[in-house]
Amino acid sequence: MTPSPFLGVVLHALGGLAAGSFYIPFKRVRGWAWESYWLVGGVFSWIVAPWMVAWLVCPNLLSVLREAPGRSLFWSYSFGVLWGVGGLTFGLSMRYLGLSLGYALALGFCAAFGTIIPAIFMGQFLAMTAAPSGWITLAGVVVCLAGIAVCGRAGVAKERELSAAQKQQTIQEFDFAKGVWVAVFAGIMSACMAFGIAAGKPIAALAVERGAAALWQNTPVFVVILAGGFTTNFLWCLTLNVRNRTARDYLDNRAAALVANYLFSALAGLTWYLQFLFYGMGTTQMGRYDFSSWTIHMAFIIVFSNLWGFFFKEWKGTSRRTHVLIRAGLVVLILATLLVGSGNYLASLKN
Repeated sequence: MTPSPFLGVVLHALGGLAAGSFYIPFKRVRGWAWESYWLVGGVFSWIVAPWMVAWLVCPNLLSVLREAPGRSLFWSYSFGVLWGVGGLTFGLSMRYLGLSLGYALALGFCAAFGTIIPAIFMGQFLAMTAAPSGWITLAGVVVCLAGIAVCGRAGVAKERELSAAQKQQTIQEFDFAKGVWVAVFAGIMSACMAFGIAAGKPIAALAVERGAAALWQNTPVFVVILAGGFTTNFLWCLTLNVRNRTARDYLDNRAAALVANYLFSALAGLTWYLQFLFYGMGTTQMGRYDFSSWTIHMAFIIVFSNLWGFFFKEWKGTSRRTHVLIRAGLVVLILATLLVGSGNYLASLKN
């Protein structure tokens, strides 16, 4: 299959839209503790959706998983467990910081670690510096990180300008100090998704060998990685259910919104999975420097999450300077995606 980096960027944009939007249905859940709706959403995003999609698009899915190299399965699952810690704390960062600031801080660290370290680990980083396409791609990564930094700066300005009461009008549990530490940890651990995908390349290759289209080759890999993520989140959410005595949320018939809570949680989970469905498709189109997909994915998530932040008036009451900062950050991120896509396109011409 001939790579098409610009198609890859479009697919990553769709994935970013899904990732930047998944938390919105959770806002409609009523009367449930955070751990309850997070776990219900997780069942759909980490178990139901990955298996359903992989079963539809990957022929002989079970034989692919049975015959995949044990080392690849082990590391994909293990990185999924670590990524699950990041996903768990990522949800908490939205809880404490809101869509705009939470995404910008968490994904800033996630983009840096998830893009550069796999390239170094796979021996691609030094090779990139010998080609113009590599320098353009690296420039895109740097510009992306700069855009994320600008978005973070805008978030800090927002924190200084708004009173506690103003912030809690849109983010009920706003806690800046707690949210920052959670976001930093979430960003670092979430980068393990990129490592899991790299570890799962033999699984993807086997899927293609058994008849899967190259565009769908990563779907069985996500089955393994997300099983690891589910393990972490399942154990932690059940622990919180017991500790906080919130297990009754799942069956409490006194809650008038019980059915609606399940539906909105399921919708959030399915929307969340779509980010990696499109991400997996996008990476197949990015050519030699497919590791840069992570940067593009992070950038689009921040763009769309900040647009939702504007929609929900999370920046209401901030100064004109702060509004200029956040808009400038979004423009820089869009520029970064164009640079990375161009670098990958030039690299694909030499294949």
